[in-house]
Amino acid sequence: MATEYTGTGYGAELPSPTTLLRAFREPVTAILSEPAADPRAREVLEAAHDLVQCHERRHQAQAAAHTTGATPRRVAACIRTVEDIDARRTELVARIDEWVAINIPHRSGASLHTETLGAVIDRMAAKWVAAQQALGVPPPETAPRVKLTEGRGRRRGSSPHLGEPPRHADSEAHLQWYRLAELADGYKDLITEVAQHRRRLPVW
Repeated sequence: MATEYTGTGYGAELPSPTTLLRAFREPVTAILSEPAADPRAREVLEAAHDLVQCHERRHQAQAAAHTTGATPRRVAACIRTVEDIDARRTELVARIDEWVAINIPHRSGASLHTETLGAVIDRMAAKWVAAQQALGVPPPETAPRVKLTEGRGRRRGSSPHLGEPPRHADSEAHLQWYRLAELADGYKDLITEVAQHRRRLPVW
């Protein structure tokens, strides 16, 4: 059964899509040090940043397990690593959902979303990692900064929060970029509806 929200506020505390995408690749302290930054969602942004790191490590462990010549012992170690990472992801998702339960109220009668906010952000983090890997971009700690935009108009495959995929991107990278853009747009629609009391977020 979904838990009802217990805090105050009207959804403005939820990070924008652009801020969330920045948190995937930048330290949260750098984002919150800017004058216009809203510190209320620090916990969500920190969990989002950690989720990207989890998905990076998960991909590396899975790749190591499928390396030619990997011994049964190596494969078993990789499986344990993936299990540990997934347990950590569960903790981070719960951390986001607990924050939602405390900070984001809802109006009775608003439509209940099918996923918790933690689950939504975990999916976005996974797709962010897949898109970066398809582009051949290093992990967030070493990757060069990629400008994220707030533009409105876009063509298929672009996003007002991601901009256009790099010109050198192949078909797989374009596909991953497009799917990430869809998730970012869906996240924007979701938090807009939450702020307008037309949708409420479950906390399972």
